[in-house]
Amino acid sequence: MANQQKPMKKIPQRRCVGCGEHFPKGELIRVVRSPLGDISLDFTGKAAGRGAYICKNPLCMQKAQKAHRLEAAFSSPVDKEIYQSLEEKLRNV
Repeated sequence: MANQQKPMKKIPQRRCVGCGEHFPKGELIRVVRSPLGDISLDFTGKAAGRGAYICKNPLCMQKAQKAHRLEAAFSSPVDKEIYQSLEEKLRNV
């Protein structure tokens, strides 16, 4: 009998809205717009709603903010508190 190996589990990839590069989903920070329209950071990756991802590079967060990429991803305005939360999170990484 031939040695049967388990198929490798596929790791989901997501694109950073700041730099546009693809990363494994777990390496990115998820920003989510809930069905009610509230925008927040989702550290579990499981909150209901539309998600946008950003890598942990502070320059990417600045690019995303300057080019309004989160606003484009959600088709709605993003409060400055979300960007401040992202900056704080990136400082602690």
